[in-house]
Amino acid sequence: MNLEYITKTTHPMYHKALETYKISFPFHERREQLSQERILSDNEYHFGLIYDDVFVGLVLYWETNDFIYIEHLCILPEMRNKRYGQNVLSILQKKEKILILEIDPPLDDISKRRKGFYERCGFTENSFGHIHPPYHKENDGHQLVIMTCPRQITGNEYDEFNKYLQERVMEDAF
Repeated sequence: MNLEYITKTTHPMYHKALETYKISFPFHERREQLSQERILSDNEYHFGLIYDDVFVGLVLYWETNDFIYIEHLCILPEMRNKRYGQNVLSILQKKEKILILEIDPPLDDISKRRKGFYERCGFTENSFGHIHPPYHKENDGHQLVIMTCPRQITGNEYDEFNKYLQERVMEDAF
């Protein structure tokens, strides 16, 4: 398994990757296409295609000196349950930085299974009340749960992440 990174919309897999993104996340959890195109050239943003001889999914993340924020991770429906998500997270863990991601509050079977998956991959739930900013003008932010690996983060680390999320990640959302 390997990752290939897209930095331009002219990449031959860009539009197929966007289709995977669109079927994997509801509208309110996705960037607008113009926003996605603008951030491709940001040196801290990584639009990663996941391959295992064939295209199997995406990992979209931001990397700073202190942490990696996994904004989106998705595996094609027909390729799920083959350890691709786990393997991608393992690759990112080798960078020896704090990994941060957000999940829906574990209220239904799907969100509980997703939380269990991340826990099996070494992630821990953090207790911060967290609202992800909106991706679209017409939406409000939505409550999410912060999970981190290999440990929980401190209040100061959360504040640093949340500031980065507000000012850098979401700067060009719409």
